[in-house]
Amino acid sequence: MIKILRFIAFLEGVSYILLLFIALPIKYLLNDPTYVKLLGMPHGILFVGYIIFSVIGKNNFKWSYLEFFIVSSASLIPFGTFYVDKKYLRGD
Repeated sequence: MIKILRFIAFLEGVSYILLLFIALPIKYLLNDPTYVKLLGMPHGILFVGYIIFSVIGKNNFKWSYLEFFIVSSASLIPFGTFYVDKKYLRGD
């Protein structure tokens, strides 16, 4: 379970960064929405998967409501899933 959540968190974080810092500037500066269309759907699927697995993880990892809020809302902040991976998912 932890490996799947970490993998989805990584992919979701990368897709969000690519969308925000590459695809959107290309769309609005060069008037080319191709990359937003290309990255949008995979990012959306990864976002939903991340939320679903974080809900499942709340019970499996016995996160408090605050920890669950941090983990689940991290997908809304650029680089947030990388912080969650380091703080909550690695188990170091």
